[in-house]
Amino acid sequence: MLKLWGRTNSLNVQKVLLCLGQLGLPFERVDAGMQFGVVKSPEYMAMNPNSVVPTLEDDGLVLWESNVIVRYLAALHGAGALWPIEPRARALADRWMDWQQTSHNPSMTTVFWNLVRSPGAVTPADFAAACAKVERAMDILEEALARSEWLGGAAFTMADCALAPGVHRYLHLPMERKPRAHVERWYEAILQRPAAQSVLLLPLT
Repeated sequence: MLKLWGRTNSLNVQKVLLCLGQLGLPFERVDAGMQFGVVKSPEYMAMNPNSVVPTLEDDGLVLWESNVIVRYLAALHGAGALWPIEPRARALADRWMDWQQTSHNPSMTTVFWNLVRSPGAVTPADFAAACAKVERAMDILEEALARSEWLGGAAFTMADCALAPGVHRYLHLPMERKPRAHVERWYEAILQRPAAQSVLLLPLT
């Protein structure tokens, strides 16, 4: 059986949980990270030398990096659905998954930590700069979703799994946001999926 190490309030773990739920795969989850510890233990670091979550074990194969895990699961169990087979369609999904890590997540992490986990952790100027970058990223997302139902096009894919947790955080942070009808439509459509309800509808902590 698949074994996943990670706490449920981790954005990166939530990506994997959403993917697992969407695929209907059985798995065992072990709490790890932050208050649960584990990630600094020699046993865990032998699997994941980065000392972060998530880590996935599948019949002797150990993977870390959340988007890699999502891609692996989608390719193995969701080819033609979560994992588009046609190369151009798959490239569109891959593009958004990389964008999530390089453009959306860094500033979102700063904003989230400053508002939820460690208020006042950054200077007002740095916080304002991070907020501006987040807003620009959300504008890009809005423009894309104005042109297609899902990030990869007409179908829900691994890209939507990767972006949904971060957008959920953004939409529920105690901050001012301008309306974005297409992002909100996309988010509400994701929440119609039972897998998303069990993963995303948790307090931000």
